[in-house]
Amino acid sequence: MISDYDSSLSIVYQDEEYIAINKPPGLLVHRTAIDSQETQFAVQLLRDQIGQHVFPVHRLDKPTSGALLFALNESALSKGQKAFEMGQVNKTYHAIVRGHPAESGVVDHPLRKMLDRGPKAKSDPAQEAKTLYRTRATVEHPIPTERYPKTRYAWVELDPKTGRRHQLRRHLSHIDCPIIGDTKHGDTRRNLAFKEQYGFVRLFLHASSISLVHPFSQEGIEIEASLWPDFQAGLEATGLTQS
Repeated sequence: MISDYDSSLSIVYQDEEYIAINKPPGLLVHRTAIDSQETQFAVQLLRDQIGQHVFPVHRLDKPTSGALLFALNESALSKGQKAFEMGQVNKTYHAIVRGHPAESGVVDHPLRKMLDRGPKAKSDPAQEAKTLYRTRATVEHPIPTERYPKTRYAWVELDPKTGRRHQLRRHLSHIDCPIIGDTKHGDTRRNLAFKEQYGFVRLFLHASSISLVHPFSQEGIEIEASLWPDFQAGLEATGLTQS
């Protein structure tokens, strides 16, 4: 969790219309009623760092790290959001998951809107949701976990084709390969076992890249955000970088 974040945000792209950062895990994008106790937000920190207002074009969950795009004016915001809504933006994520998924595959599983409470939370129709994935590495340890005689982890690359809330987290849980460190859709016992074995845990989900045609220049741009040290440490601790 980010506490008294006093270092500069890592800027990974900037032009006259847009700026992107490599968001650290644990930092909210902007103020929300649910996290009213939080005092620091990416919007505020980036605004103070560059000395001008910024507008988030899309969102990343608080525990997710990686590439986050902001507009520097309202016109850029409108065009950027439209590109996301029209499916004109390609995003790549990396995750560490429980189990061994197939070498590659597609999760085509509709998802209901996530509402906190009330009858509408169950009455809303499910929305189309599609995720492509590719398994980069797998590892197996001779350590029993729950009903399994061994512990398995995988490093996967994810390509969401739609943008539903918590889509990647819910889709990986749907195929019985939940993301390590996911406290809402994941495996609580495995998360605890990971922390006990390696001494730390986080939501191992990272937005590695965003690519799109620039709404103003019409040139293709690719924004890349390197893995955070704690994510890299998770890969190394599990042995996924060796397999």
